[in-house]
Amino acid sequence: MADHFADRLSKAIQDKGTCATVGLDPVYSKLPKQIIERKDLNDEMDLPAAMDAVFEFCTRVMRVVSPLVPAIKMNSAFFEKYYWEGVENYYSLIQEADALGLEVIGDVKRGDIGTTAAAYAESHVKNCEFMDMEDTISPDAITINGFAGLDGIKPFSEAALEQGKGIFVWVRASNPSAGVLQDFTDAHGKRYFEHLAEQVATLACEPQYMGQSGLSNIGMVIGGTTAEQTQQLREQYPHIIFLVPGYGAQGAGAEDCVKFCRTGGDGALVSASRSIIYAFNDPKYIEQFGDDWEKCIGQATLDMKQQLADALAAKV
Repeated sequence: MADHFADRLSKAIQDKGTCATVGLDPVYSKLPKQIIERKDLNDEMDLPAAMDAVFEFCTRVMRVVSPLVPAIKMNSAFFEKYYWEGVENYYSLIQEADALGLEVIGDVKRGDIGTTAAAYAESHVKNCEFMDMEDTISPDAITINGFAGLDGIKPFSEAALEQGKGIFVWVRASNPSAGVLQDFTDAHGKRYFEHLAEQVATLACEPQYMGQSGLSNIGMVIGGTTAEQTQQLREQYPHIIFLVPGYGAQGAGAEDCVKFCRTGGDGALVSASRSIIYAFNDPKYIEQFGDDWEKCIGQATLDMKQQLADALAAKV
C-alpha cells in the first residue's frame, strides 16, 4: 500500500473509475424498518440497541458501496451524540471500512492551536498505540477548521505526514449563510475564503507534503453548491485535492461538483450522504426494488457515478 494519502486516493479513484464518495450520517429514526423493527434493535433510548442498529446499517451500506466507490466520509457528530458507545462504534466502523479497502475520511472538523491542536491530532489522525488497542486505527484523513490559520493547521499536517494520512481544511462551506462571512472581501476585493485557500496552498505545496501523483496530502473542503464563486480554485491550485460536499440533498448537481476535478477525473472527492444512504425512501428506487433497501442504495450509488462521469465527459 502506498504510504502517501494522496497517492492511495488517486489510485483508488482510478481503480473505481469515480470520484464519488458516500457519506455516513446515520440517524436512527431514518434507518430501514427491517433493522429498527427488530425486537433487539427497536428502542432508540436503549443505547446498546441503538448503536447495534447503527452499526449494522453502516456496515451493510459499506459492503454495498465498497466495490463502487474509493472512499467513505464518516461524520463523527452522528456517533458522538451517543457518547462513549458512539465513539466506540465510530472507530469500529473505521476498521470495517479499512478491511473493505475503502479510504476513510473522518469528518470531525476539529480546530485549535498549540497543544490543544496537537492533542486533537493525536486522537483523530494517529493510530492508537495503547497496549491491547494496537488494532484500533484512525481515519485515512480528517476534516479540520482552518480559522486559526497555519498555527492551527500544522499540528494536524505534521501528524498526517508522519502517519501517511491526509487532512482537508474547511475553506468554503456549502450552506446558504456561509457566504455572509466567507465571501466577505477586503479592500482589494479578495474574499476571506480566498485568503484561507492561499494559506492552505502555501503549506500544502511544500515538498514534504507532495505525493508521486502530483497531489498534496493537505486538501481543502469546498462546498459543491459554491461552484460559481470557487471554481477558479481548481486552476489556481492544481496540486490540491478538494473534498466537495453538497451533492444531492443539499442541491449541488454533478456539473457543479466536477468543476473541482482535474482533467483525468481525480483531484476531488464528491460526497453525497442522505441521497445515497436513504435512497430506499426515494419513490423511483422503491418502484425498482421494493423494500430491498440495500439494492436501492447500490443503484443510487451507481446513478451518482454515472451522473458524475457524464458531467466530467461534458466538461472535457
